[in-house]
Amino acid sequence: MIFEYEHLIQFYETDAMRIVHHSNYLRWFEEARLVWLSDIGYSYKQIEDEGIMIPVLSAQVEYKQMLPFGSTAIIRLRISHFTPVRMTVEYKVYNKETGDLTTTGSTSHCFLDAETQRPLSLKRNHPDILAAFEKAQADSKED
Repeated sequence: MIFEYEHLIQFYETDAMRIVHHSNYLRWFEEARLVWLSDIGYSYKQIEDEGIMIPVLSAQVEYKQMLPFGSTAIIRLRISHFTPVRMTVEYKVYNKETGDLTTTGSTSHCFLDAETQRPLSLKRNHPDILAAFEKAQADSKED
């Protein structure tokens, strides 16, 4: 199942046209990703406590429709690519009220050793976390 996260659009997230300012989408992607991590069994705090960092290497956002103040965004998240050292997360944002797809995006990440700041293989160092990510990827395949 593809993970879903709801976000009620706040006034401060809008611009002079009362639509969501483009800078907020990356924040929402991160919010959804952090809640998703907890959902698969590893909060970001737990991952940090294991000595792992998951920095964003790149981010992409494509705006298709405007989201107005007061509406609710549904962010659907899935892992589109995964290896023991990297992953790509895809996002689709929908207007809950209309069902319209408003935004798509992706972020790519790597796994780093928090101490050395060097790439880390989950397969070699954290097989339990690797299994959780592999299961999440399998569960989030698009139909």
